[in-house]
Amino acid sequence: MFEKFTADARAVVRGAAEQADRTRSGTVGEPELLLALLERTDSPAAGVLAALGVHERRESVADALAAVRRRGGVSPADAAALAGLGIDIDVVVARVEQAHGAGALAADGRAGRRKRTRRLFTAEAKSVLERALRIAVGRGERYLGDEHLLMALAARPGPAAAVLADHGVTYGDVLRALDEDRGRRAS
Repeated sequence: MFEKFTADARAVVRGAAEQADRTRSGTVGEPELLLALLERTDSPAAGVLAALGVHERRESVADALAAVRRRGGVSPADAAALAGLGIDIDVVVARVEQAHGAGALAADGRAGRRKRTRRLFTAEAKSVLERALRIAVGRGERYLGDEHLLMALAARPGPAAAVLADHGVTYGDVLRALDEDRGRRAS
């Protein structure tokens, strides 16, 4: 699968691994992939994110992703649904952290092990990569670019899609911005 990745897509995967190192998450998941996409400045996905105003709100997106990670993957939408059932996720997280330490729900369970040189991808991140490949094939494209990774993150429910939606960006918005960008480049 990786032989179809463009240089931009490969840079996003490498950047996601670096994000995992910075956040000490131990694994690469959707949040790390989205943060790596936000670090790009000259690529199709970067153009889409800039056009949708996400680049200028990068810090807000990063904070929202950190909150999702701290809550063990529970998105703001999931937290709202639980609140409707009378469950305050922030209270649950606070109690878990009180008993097990700060960031206990965000931990990958490998405390004390040697630092890995190769990051593990979560099932959700692997699913994003597979979905990106299906999107590229479905669009008749023979490569997998960072724009396909962005489309895959926005296409299905998950932490990245929830944070993007909270910042006013949907899968449809990503497709429209990508098509507009391609139209401008073709002219």
